[in-house]
This record gives sequence, C-alpha cells and structure tokens, in this order.
Amino acid sequence: MKKPASIVASSPVLWQSNVTPVLYLDAVSAMEIRVAEIAGDNASEMVWILEHPPLYTAGTSADVADLIDPDRFPVFKTGRGGQYTYHGPGQLVGYFMLDLKKRGRDVRAFVAALEQLVIDTLADFGVVADRRSGRIGVWVDMPDGRECKIAAIGVRIRRWVSYHGISININPELSHFDGIVPCGIRKHGVTSLYALGIDATRADVEAALKLNFERIFGSIYAPQP
Repeated sequence: MKKPASIVASSPVLWQSNVTPVLYLDAVSAMEIRVAEIAGDNASEMVWILEHPPLYTAGTSADVADLIDPDRFPVFKTGRGGQYTYHGPGQLVGYFMLDLKKRGRDVRAFVAALEQLVIDTLADFGVVADRRSGRIGVWVDMPDGRECKIAAIGVRIRRWVSYHGISININPELSHFDGIVPCGIRKHGVTSLYALGIDATRADVEAALKLNFERIFGSIYAPQP
C-alpha cells in the first residue's frame, strides 16, 4: 500500500507496549492525559499496545439490547465510536494517540489507514482480510463460507487528536463474545488467528504491526528505559 500523504507525519511516534494486562479505566485515564498533552504540543504522539482483563465496552452507538449477558464481565461506557465489543487476554489492543492536525485533518482517511494497517498486518500471517460494506472492522471468510470479524476498530477524536483504536483477535476465548452482539451485527461471527490455524504470539503480531505502522503512518521510537 502506498503511504497516504495526508496520514504521514514527520515526527516519530512513541511506541509503548505493556506486557501485563492494564485495567480499562486506568488506560482511558492515561489516554485522556496524553491526548491533552498532544493537543497542547506538550508531548509526542503515541501508540500504546496492551491487553485488558475480560470486559465489555459500549461505544456511542451501543444498543442495550445487544448486551446479552450484562453480569458476565464488567461493562464500561466509552466515548469511542461503535457499539459493544469485548476485550480480554489473547487479544492485542492498540490505542493510537495521533495528532490529525499534522496528518491532514481527515478522519475518514485516518480510519481507512487504521483498517489498512490491520489488513496488511494480518496478510503477513497469510490471512486474507478486508472491509465489508456497511460493517465496521476487519473481516475474513471462513472455510465453511461464514463471514467473521477478526479485528474491531473504534476511535474518538478530541481537539483533532485521536485515541482508542483497534483490537486484533490472536487467541482470545471466543465464547466470551457470546455475552454481546459484537458491534451490533447478529448475522456474522467472530474469529481469531488461532481459530484460523495460525499459532502466532502477541509479540509476533506486534512486530508485524510496527513495521506496517511505519510504512503507513511514519517512524516510531521506543520509550527511554
């Protein structure tokens, strides 16, 4: 994929990765602080890779009827776009705090670039994934003909700085999705790299994600020890 000129910025982006699970509200609080700092030109842009303990989040378009089992895991209302989704172990979550003032001020182009980032990363593992008309996220065709979602996307923009982002199913417990209608779509299922026969670790997927991020969005740097 050719770099979209409106998406690439000249300054390198901080790439941070947490090995241990991060509580959801702690992550949101940290993102909001960083977003304010970026908007005020007091901090660099940042990508944060992590996992959460099992939980459900409700986006701004969530329909309470899609919360099938509200007592199964904690449920958090969130300001990101989209509907209900699940986060938990075995899933790579990527939060993208990027300054869209420096990246063309085009939210659609930004979301399309995030989708392409996921599609290209999955392709590195031999997975043919793509967008589907009228549906949010990244999808694959299963051997039995079903269409299943393998990655979710939901972002929020504040003062032209993005946050929230993506989740890629590496090897989560897929039955945990049964407590919700993922993203409000009842007709289709959810899958993972493991369910597709791919034995990849989070480190494997993150390494591929890094390379594709640099190609699409620009250079990164690691946090100081």
